[in-house]
Amino acid sequence: MKAALYRRTGPAAEVLSVEDVETPEPGPGQVRVRITGSGVNPTDWKTRAGLTGQDPEGFQIPHQDGVGVVDAVGDGVDTSLSGQRVWLQLAAFGNRYGTAAEYAVVPAERATPLPGDAPDDLGACLGVPAVTAAHCLLVRGHGREALRGATVLVAGGAGAVGHYAIELAKHAGARVVTTVSSEEKGELARAAGADLVVNYREDGAVDRVREFAPHADRIVEVALGANLELDLAVSGAGTVIAVYANEPDDPVIPTRRLMVANTAISYVLLYGVPADELAEATAWTADGAAAGALSPLPVTRYALDDIVAAHEAVENGAVGKVVVVP
Repeated sequence: MKAALYRRTGPAAEVLSVEDVETPEPGPGQVRVRITGSGVNPTDWKTRAGLTGQDPEGFQIPHQDGVGVVDAVGDGVDTSLSGQRVWLQLAAFGNRYGTAAEYAVVPAERATPLPGDAPDDLGACLGVPAVTAAHCLLVRGHGREALRGATVLVAGGAGAVGHYAIELAKHAGARVVTTVSSEEKGELARAAGADLVVNYREDGAVDRVREFAPHADRIVEVALGANLELDLAVSGAGTVIAVYANEPDDPVIPTRRLMVANTAISYVLLYGVPADELAEATAWTADGAAAGALSPLPVTRYALDDIVAAHEAVENGAVGKVVVVP
């Protein structure tokens, strides 16, 4: 099969290549998926660049997310999965066969059926962003039902995680306010269903958020250090700040102010989420897709041969979703 891969970490142009490798066979508990779209996340380029670990053993086909059709199943896997369209998550986690190839082999639990009327673009956009958003909304909570009538603040509502945090929160019946940095991004956040969109660079932004949400029940946070003052301004007893991204410098945590407010910070990294909580977030994401509550991000497509350009686009902060098509 044709696959993009790297044998050592480093800059995209220096380490990524497209080669013919042997098509893998699914082992026990695994499925093989013919990939129709491979979603690129920031974690993919950071891993390829060497920011998250060591060089791979042998080779690594990158990308955690994707969409495709199950074409073979291993022992112990329900044969009815064969022929189903699925979306993938964490495909390259502990596995050399990520989705940047014509085929990927993954544990069956990492392949979730995609509703028949959902476009491939949606399947390619789910995975890490949507499941992260779901877990951020659920962590330290009482299930999705508890979000009905709650107030949610989503930082960075035009980003991939922010997009799905808005859509899932609205699907659960919450009120949602989100912050963005431009009018273009504001349009994306409004299209996702946010009740209020605030440009945090404009004067009076904090007051506008507080007027809508004097007390946020949950905050989905992309930049804790940069946004901590706003988060604290709308935090109170029971507020959970779910942080899913890091920053170049660790923020100073104002412990006393958080204690007085009885506010909790919960850090979210999907790779270490307990299996039962990951399954709950995945199931909610699947339910949202089946209900038509989730939409694709704006997609920019690259051919597999253009894998370097695709990685560089994400590394440079591309808005929406970069999808590599084998």
